[in-house]
Amino acid sequence: MTFEKIYKKVRKGIRISREEGLFVLKNAELLDLGDLANEIRFRKNPNNWVTYVLDTNPNYSNVCTVDCIFCAFYRHPEEKDAYRLSIDQLIVKFEEAASHGITTALLQGGVNPSIPFEYYLELVERTVNEVPQIFPHFFSPSEITIMSQVSGLSITEVLEKLWEKGLRSIPGGGAEILSDRVRRKISKNKGSSADWLNIMRIAQKMGYKTTATMMYGHIESDEDIIEHFDAIRGLQDETGGFTAFIPWSFKPSNTPLEKIIPHHATSTRYAQIIAFSRVYLDNFDHIQASWFSEGKKIGQIALHFGADDFGGILLEENVHAAANFINTTSIEECKNLIRESGFIPAQRTTLYDIIKVEDSSIAA
Repeated sequence: MTFEKIYKKVRKGIRISREEGLFVLKNAELLDLGDLANEIRFRKNPNNWVTYVLDTNPNYSNVCTVDCIFCAFYRHPEEKDAYRLSIDQLIVKFEEAASHGITTALLQGGVNPSIPFEYYLELVERTVNEVPQIFPHFFSPSEITIMSQVSGLSITEVLEKLWEKGLRSIPGGGAEILSDRVRRKISKNKGSSADWLNIMRIAQKMGYKTTATMMYGHIESDEDIIEHFDAIRGLQDETGGFTAFIPWSFKPSNTPLEKIIPHHATSTRYAQIIAFSRVYLDNFDHIQASWFSEGKKIGQIALHFGADDFGGILLEENVHAAANFINTTSIEECKNLIRESGFIPAQRTTLYDIIKVEDSSIAA
């Protein structure tokens, strides 16, 4: 097994195997991998555009009962700072976001068994009807699971009822690492890899579009990362329902894992993960560079390692903030960061339809 043979396969459009992928992840020179990833990026997305979305990421509740040891955001029901927002409060948040030009709300909360299923249905219906400017990108697989348990309905029935109210897109939260060895240690109450994949499979076959995510930089090995990539690549072969892959590094502050993992992963590792994902996930059109989770300069660098999307401006975000990791930007700064990187900003929808391409001038 040599890099020359593997890279030759990739350039010919031939899928690399799990074993070849592990060899590359463990041994590849970063700049060589980045060059290959960038070549594939422009094969899939020939325009010199980098897309972005105007979004907000509020949370309807921080109450959660699954006790993931990587999370600084959740609270138990009896804690004094536990909360659950009313639907009226969320609608006000969405209306305010829409007034700022926001087009998408990525909405998630904790796994909260005290919330009735009707709450979620009404929230979707009212969002669609009362704030039509906002596209609802709501509820991770973990939340779909608790809806099923609370309502007594099957996963399929839950997703059908949400669809009837107007939901069309689901975020990929809760994947962490799709390796049960890892999940048993960091999120033992959240469900197996198969559970996450099955909910995504059912949703995608129903017509939902979803994202695939990965949180790395904690206790996982390279073998676990390959298992994760192989799982989402296989499901994408089956359904074609993933719009994008979005990785981010674990943020340890204020989490139970902080004593074991005191620092988040390096920027070099992030560039490697972005580039490798572009090479291995040959059936994904879009790879998102996260300026928010990794920092603006690292986000810009990732645009030269295979990423074609710059994520959103995040009018509101609480989960990373709970781990003392805060980045903010404005619409103009987001566009300037893209221009400074040598690309043309292109505003998109949640589903990657282009809304507007900026002028082609590039900042010096």
